[in-house]
Amino acid sequence: MAQVNGALSSHSDLTSADYDPLEHLNTIFSHPSTLSSAPTVSQALQSHQKTLDGSISDLVTNQAASDESNLFKIRQTQEDLNVLLTKIEVVRLRALQTEEAITTMTADIKRLDGTKRNLTLSMTVLKRLQMLTTAYEQLRSLVRTRQYRECAQLLAAVVQLMAHFRSYRSIDQIAALGRKVTELQRELLEQICEDFESAFQKNEINSKKGLLSEACAVLDALGDGARERLVNWYCNTVLKEYRQIFRGNDEAGSLDNISRRYAWLNRVLKTYDHDHAAMFPQHWRVNELLANTFCQSTREDFKGILQRSAQKADGQRLDVNLLLSCLQETLDFEHGLERRFASDSRRSTDTMTSADDKAHAFEQAISEAFEPYLSLWVESQDKYLATLIPKYRSQPLRSTDEDFSPALVIPSSTELFQVYRLNLAQCAKLSTGSRLLELSKTFGKYLDQYGQQVLFYFLGGSAGLQGPSLEDTNTILNTADYCYTTCGQLEEKIKARIDEEYKSSVDLQNQADTFMGIAGAAVRAFVRKVEIECEPTWREMRNTGWSKLENVGDQSSYVSELVRHVRSKAAEVLRLLQKQQYARIFCDNLVDSLTNSYIANIMQCRPISEVGAEQMLLDFYVLKKAFTELPTINSETPQQPQATYSKRVAQTMSKTDPLLKTLQVRPSPPEALVQAYLIHLKDRSEANFRTILDLKGVTRKQDQASLVELFNAHRASQGDSLSASAPIFSVLRTPAPGAGAGASGTFNQLGSNMPTPNLSGAKFDAATFGSALLNAAKDGVDRFGSPAPNPSSTISSPGRVASPPHESQAREIQQAGSLNDNLKNIGRFFRRDMGTFGRFGGKGAGTDER
Repeated sequence: MAQVNGALSSHSDLTSADYDPLEHLNTIFSHPSTLSSAPTVSQALQSHQKTLDGSISDLVTNQAASDESNLFKIRQTQEDLNVLLTKIEVVRLRALQTEEAITTMTADIKRLDGTKRNLTLSMTVLKRLQMLTTAYEQLRSLVRTRQYRECAQLLAAVVQLMAHFRSYRSIDQIAALGRKVTELQRELLEQICEDFESAFQKNEINSKKGLLSEACAVLDALGDGARERLVNWYCNTVLKEYRQIFRGNDEAGSLDNISRRYAWLNRVLKTYDHDHAAMFPQHWRVNELLANTFCQSTREDFKGILQRSAQKADGQRLDVNLLLSCLQETLDFEHGLERRFASDSRRSTDTMTSADDKAHAFEQAISEAFEPYLSLWVESQDKYLATLIPKYRSQPLRSTDEDFSPALVIPSSTELFQVYRLNLAQCAKLSTGSRLLELSKTFGKYLDQYGQQVLFYFLGGSAGLQGPSLEDTNTILNTADYCYTTCGQLEEKIKARIDEEYKSSVDLQNQADTFMGIAGAAVRAFVRKVEIECEPTWREMRNTGWSKLENVGDQSSYVSELVRHVRSKAAEVLRLLQKQQYARIFCDNLVDSLTNSYIANIMQCRPISEVGAEQMLLDFYVLKKAFTELPTINSETPQQPQATYSKRVAQTMSKTDPLLKTLQVRPSPPEALVQAYLIHLKDRSEANFRTILDLKGVTRKQDQASLVELFNAHRASQGDSLSASAPIFSVLRTPAPGAGAGASGTFNQLGSNMPTPNLSGAKFDAATFGSALLNAAKDGVDRFGSPAPNPSSTISSPGRVASPPHESQAREIQQAGSLNDNLKNIGRFFRRDMGTFGRFGGKGAGTDER
């Protein structure tokens, strides 16, 4: 029973939101034996229901009482709010009443204040009207008696007083008085102008100088219009004689008599300073206005004269010398006027002289008329510069009494840029537009010619069989570098002076690239000097019996001589080079050249045994170590070369290892040689494989046939992993330097095949010049200038028919253009590489920047 009561009284079941009565009953009567307790359960439920009903009744009663209290509080609050609004309305009504009372009290005071202001204004106006009337009457009497000093002071007061009556123009009496004052001002201006005219006509300037000076003070009071009228009259009166003399007479007005024009103005200005300056106030700057009017009139005269001269029926052109003489004299005259009138007082508060400060500036005041004809001057400069190029080519690189310096440049280069500087300064004074652009193109034209016909001529065409000396080559290199730097500076100076619309058209970068290309050719000439020194050692290498060596020993005898020659000559070159970039480029090119020479000589040493190939590899490692030390050979203390240089040497010389390692493998068994070839050289060309067989001395057709058949079988299994032809074979097939030619003959080929226009009949290959210049050791010096096939023309070379004489001129022009284009391309290559070099080598490598 207790269990049943507990289950019945469980609030967790009865108060649950998902209460299920059936489940609850099943819980209470879970067994048939519990059915006897049903009455008890029913009674318990009824008791619990009564308890709940009582609780609900109490809650309803309490809630009803609470609602009545809230309603009472709300009604009380509404009554309090009505009382507050009533009080606010009462305060507002009292405020309105107070405002009306104050307005009534102050109305009389406001009327009195207004009356006072009106009375004061009326008294002021009447007083000013009286003053104006009195001043007007006095001014009339003073005008009649020409008392200009008093007139000036009184006129200023009248003008100031009239300004106060502008708002009273509607009053007839004041409007009439205003018209009288205006009429008096007009009469006064006319009277003063008549006095000036009379004084100048009757030559009474000195006697009336004081009166006229006082009259100018009156004109100041009359305003800018009156002053401008008198000044214009004065300028026209003074220049009347000038216009009659130099316009009416063709001979007097011609360009030949330009100095007479300027002398005339100088005399007039002296007369002004002596006789007329005292009449005019200084701040009027009448002499400057007179000079400016003279310049305007003269400029118009010159425009007409030059136009008529350019349109002559006989077809004769303007005399350039006369034009330049007149232009120079005009410029000097303008500069003289600038100096005469330049002063701090130019910027004044006076509207006439400061409205536009440039109005009285005399720069190009007259010379502007010459600007359309400056193309004649540009043409004359073109002709003058054309005479300098042959002159510079005939001069020595340095005078006989001048000591050599590693930083020396050819004097003609500095002279040429000095001429450019003077021409630029002169042209910029005359024109900063299209004429300056024309001059910049002329500069570029003769920079190209200077590079081709002077620098390149000295480098390859004038040095004879032995080529230029190391000192001369270094001077050419310094000059090319100087011209490269100065081209950029010249371009910037032109752009700083030329008009904005033409700046994008100024470009001397092609000329700068040309000079950089010449610098590259000079570096290549240094490398060629070292190559010539090494030719006897290469001959010794070729004469060694590489197929008869029985064992590998120390380095070969030719290696010591080769290293000695390279170090000795390279040390001389590095002591001359002043810039680290060129020292690095020289070392890089030298390593490339010697590496390619070594590979090319291997082909001349066949047959080569396995022991011979091993000895070659040992020798090559000795050379590699020596080449790595090139930048520091002039260092007083042991130094390590740059890591980037050492890495480049290793990369350049690494292409020889696969070849020599392949040659070390015996041809028997044949699979070993074929596998070594495919592994090391990674080449699928049968012709290249036969080249390796020739190097190893496998010359019997039967032996070669079996090896080639085996090679083809293994090659097929490699798929696309093999290259069509390994790059080293192009070097192997290149004739070794010096083979079949002496040192002098070989260098002569280098010089004669770097032609300059109109100087040599040798042909120039524009297609291969760039690669030949920087990699001549790889391709062979005899190929440096070899001509490319050209079906449109015949080429003069050994074994070929020379071009007809009538084609020579066109061919020379084409040759000059090809040379210039290739120098530009090489210059861009050099300029790109020089930007990547940092500090390089030791003391001997050149640590000073020029």
